[in-house]
Amino acid sequence: MTAPLLELTDRERSALWDRAEQIVHRGPEAVGADALPERVRQAVLRFGEDSGRTGFMLLRGLEIGRLPPTHSGGEPATLPGHGTAGLGMIIAETLGTMIGYADEKNGELVHNVQPLPGEETRIEGSGSVAFDFHIENVHHALRPDFIGLICLRQDHDKVAATRIASIREAVELLKPETLDALRQCRFYSNYPGSFTRDSTVEPAPAGPHPVVFGAADKPFMRFNSHNTVSLGKAGRVALRALAEALEEVCHEVIMQPGDCALLDNHVAAHGRSAFTPRYDGQDRWLRRFYSIGSLPRPVLQMMDGSRVIPPIPAIDGIW
Repeated sequence: MTAPLLELTDRERSALWDRAEQIVHRGPEAVGADALPERVRQAVLRFGEDSGRTGFMLLRGLEIGRLPPTHSGGEPATLPGHGTAGLGMIIAETLGTMIGYADEKNGELVHNVQPLPGEETRIEGSGSVAFDFHIENVHHALRPDFIGLICLRQDHDKVAATRIASIREAVELLKPETLDALRQCRFYSNYPGSFTRDSTVEPAPAGPHPVVFGAADKPFMRFNSHNTVSLGKAGRVALRALAEALEEVCHEVIMQPGDCALLDNHVAAHGRSAFTPRYDGQDRWLRRFYSIGSLPRPVLQMMDGSRVIPPIPAIDGIW
């Protein structure tokens, strides 16, 4: 089964880019119900209501405008006020509410995913080694509901794939006893590197929590192959079986400039294949954004009108 693909027409692409360039200077609060062309809006809304078996869809043919070099003198480009951030705002607000995290990248709403010199082996967006299956912010009580990835540039060799695997396809390969083990509230998830980059203290892992939850015919997943662990042998065996099943059902998407992959963060884990950066200004470059369906009232009040979820210690007492 292939994921839904929607290719924008020239008219849709032009109209959306005009709106994105306006929105980016006004912020996501300015996104109106008609910001997306109607055909695209309906497709995104349908995906938000039911992401299906694969848990992702691909928008193709977005305008990305003029781009600076990915890096200059080893420093990554940041694209302040660029229309691609406006695209992210429009899509995120159509799916729910655009958010950032105070603990991650200083609360930025749009993240640049670029290889950085000296960070090739880091298991995060700044690396270029293979990045195994994970959902975003597995450790967090307020994980994003949806992830958006907009491709600005491919890697030189056009081999870097965004690897996407759905729990709703993977469960068909799991034995009943494995699935039962994954549904137990006996797993722990460590913080990802993007949340601990500037920390000198290793936070306690989140948990215990299940890895698979929800209805049997529409399960959800809370899993990071690098960070989710079990203290018991049965749990460790189940985690390995899940990783193998996800590999079996993986969709490899080699994104082109102007592609936007939308992922249901509770259904589809994602990763990245390895590639070789050259740091010549033309390296692989994606932009990432998050969207969430709803936030608890105390958290909204603590955010005080911003889109940035407060640091984890500040909201821990809510649960």
